[in-house]
Parts: sequence; C-alpha cells; structure tokens
Amino acid sequence: MSADMQDRLMVALDVADHSGALALRDALGDSVGWFKIGLRLFVAEGPALVRSISEQHKVFLDLKFHDIPNTVAQAVDSAGGLGVDMLNVHAGGGPDMLAAAARAARDFPDMKLIAVTVLTSDSMPKERAAELALERARMACDAGLAGVVCSVWEAAAIKQACGEDFMTVTPGIRWGDQDVQDQKRIADPASAVQSGSDYLVVGRPIIQASDPKSAALEALAMMRATISA
Repeated sequence: MSADMQDRLMVALDVADHSGALALRDALGDSVGWFKIGLRLFVAEGPALVRSISEQHKVFLDLKFHDIPNTVAQAVDSAGGLGVDMLNVHAGGGPDMLAAAARAARDFPDMKLIAVTVLTSDSMPKERAAELALERARMACDAGLAGVVCSVWEAAAIKQACGEDFMTVTPGIRWGDQDVQDQKRIADPASAVQSGSDYLVVGRPIIQASDPKSAALEALAMMRATISA
C-alpha cells in the first residue's frame, strides 16, 4: 500500500463525549488522516458526532455489527448513509451475514466494509488466534468485503491468502515502555507496517499522552522509517 503514512494512521476516539472528541481532533489536526469512532462514543453522541468528525477527517465507524443477515444489511445501509469511509461487521456472524453486508455496501462504493476476525484483547493462544483469523479472513474475502481487522501477528498470512489488495487494519499498537493494558497481541508501529498492516489503529498511546500530537508524530516517524529501512 503506497499511501503516505499519515493516511494509514487511525486514532481511536475513545473518549466520553462530543466535546472531548472535538478537542482531540483539534489537538491532532492534520497529523492523522483517520479517526475511529467506537461503541462508547457513538452510543453517547450518535450520527451528529460522525458528521462533525467527517468534515475534516476520514471516519472508521467501529461498531462490529453481528446479528441476523437482514438486520446487519440494514445497519450497513444506515451507516453508509452517514457517509463514513470505513465500517466493520464481525466475521463471527458467518458467511450469510457477511454476504448480506457486502451486498448492502455496494450502494456506497466509497465506503470500505471490513470484518473483525479475532479481537486483539482475546486471550486465546496465538496459534489458535492465527488459525481463526485466517479462516475468517478467507470467509470475508469470499463474501466480497474489502478487508479485515486483525492483529499484526496475522497480517502477513492474511495478505498471502487473500491478496495484497485485501486490507488489514491492525489495533494493538504499542511502543517504548507503554502499558499493554488489555491488549494481548501487540506490536510497535514499524513492525506493524513491515508485517503487512495497511492501517494502524492507535488509541490510548496517543489520546492519553501528555502531548497527543507529539505521540502521533512519533508513531508516524517509526512507520516512515520502514520505507528506507
């Protein structure tokens, strides 16, 4: 993937409310290209917050839809109507649900629909996580989705199985002496890029830093260093 690293760094807006999200957006400015809006913030603030963030940045709506196929298809349609740039469903919903979601997403060609494979906080053995992530990635690829959420540890195998154009979005990014907290399968920004991650999702290491923009620039520097390495 040739896009500038700034367009491959996603900051998770893991904050409580609209004002906190906008303050973080303004603090980071154009140092990042994407913001991820998850369950906590979306439940609190809803579509209005999505529209506010999308005025200046791309939005990854991280709601992990997992329900019967028709319900998920309708939810995908509603999310597409918000103009989000990326949306995810959970691959645990199975092939019929994934196919229904993919059909609904066709009405929004600029929206990337991806599937969650295995949460990076899952404590299952890495070998089993890798097997399950690959199995679910193949299922998502067959259903017509654009990519998956996976850990760095599974990205290379998924690329090999599903093709270089099949996107890998990887959370669990940590570096230096940062606390891993609830994450189990982690990597630093440089290792993530080298392992085949197309997009890196970073939350607490940036948003809880004393200077979030400096933390984001540090992550970008590590990512960019891989180009000349």
